[in-house]
Amino acid sequence: MNTPTSQLTPVDDALKYLLKQVSCTQKIEYISLSDATGRVLAKDQVSTIDVPPWDNSAMDGYAVCFSDLQKQPSFRISQRIPAGTVGAALEPGTAARIFTGAPVPTGADAVIMQEQCSIEAGRVSFLVLDQAEKDQNIRVRGDDLSIGQVVLLAGVRLGASELGLLASVGIDKVPVYRKLKVAMLSTGDELVEPGREVGLGKIYNSNRYSLTALIRALNMEPLPFGIVEDSRQATEKAFRQAASQADLIISSGGVSVGEEDHVKAVIEQSGFLHLWKLAIKPGKPFAYGEFSDTPILALPGNPSAVLITFLILAKPYMLKMQGMTQTSINPAIAEADFDLPRKSIRRRYLYARLDCTAPDTTLELPKVQIYPNQSSGILSGASWAEGVAEVEVDQVIAKGDRIKFFSFQSLLG
Repeated sequence: MNTPTSQLTPVDDALKYLLKQVSCTQKIEYISLSDATGRVLAKDQVSTIDVPPWDNSAMDGYAVCFSDLQKQPSFRISQRIPAGTVGAALEPGTAARIFTGAPVPTGADAVIMQEQCSIEAGRVSFLVLDQAEKDQNIRVRGDDLSIGQVVLLAGVRLGASELGLLASVGIDKVPVYRKLKVAMLSTGDELVEPGREVGLGKIYNSNRYSLTALIRALNMEPLPFGIVEDSRQATEKAFRQAASQADLIISSGGVSVGEEDHVKAVIEQSGFLHLWKLAIKPGKPFAYGEFSDTPILALPGNPSAVLITFLILAKPYMLKMQGMTQTSINPAIAEADFDLPRKSIRRRYLYARLDCTAPDTTLELPKVQIYPNQSSGILSGASWAEGVAEVEVDQVIAKGDRIKFFSFQSLLG
């Protein structure tokens, strides 16, 4: 997707292009359910049983033959069926004491909940017969899932609900895509690792640790390649090493147009540059390309630009590469509690948080507050914020306007 250097690619166009280019990893491994949290399912899973496997009681109560209810005032309690046991066939004209989850005995087709029953001398009578119905309070065989039914489709990220569902049909191991190995490179002679003394003109390398946390949150494996000095030779060497070990390279810094910015030049000279300069703020210098057939997502160097471009652009690409079929999220709609009178030729993402205490009714929207300093070099706003507010190209905001809000939880979910 080659664009003139003076033209900025819209964010949605860039994301659409990225997702069109990505190739899903083909490497699969089988792991136990207990180790599968956050992993991406590689093959459709099919149930080999009915769930529930037999008709069972949805209540603690008494199992009876519905047609007998109008024939006699009370019933002898002929048996007791706790969960985990199988009762005998129901004797005609009797009731069976039954507990939630227990199999309904042959001959019974209704369960009367115990709160509607009266017990005396080993017999049960029912207090609200006019409300009784056939099959009431019975969960029938296969009501949830049936044999041969697809339980989960490939491409699903496995969480608590999915793992519980798989366990409910007896699956103990699942095929998942192998975790992506993501190489991380930080470029810049000004960078120093935390723990060392920072001299004049130097700054600590915060991007490495932000990216490590972000990659791990996606259940992928970060491979740190350290700080790369500002030279074309060092940049090319680092890319070559990273490409030999990783499925994907993510770099930060060195992607702008300065004399000491070599990332873009190296990708153009020794690989393929497909995308550069986006209509996004922060993060305009974002680039996408390949080096030795390994995709590269080249992020800007400013900490906020790294965070925003990762969440908005890199994360969907990475999730699709990992095998996920659903990578988009829907924003919440809220009410701006700020004014933004100036237009921008770039879509803006502002550190923000929701004030949910103000609305007195469910008809009112939560208010969005923004951090006072939205500079791309400011990272403290990310810690203060709960997410980002999205402001479109040429959009101005006045207090009370509706605005899109993406929580960090949803962006990383």
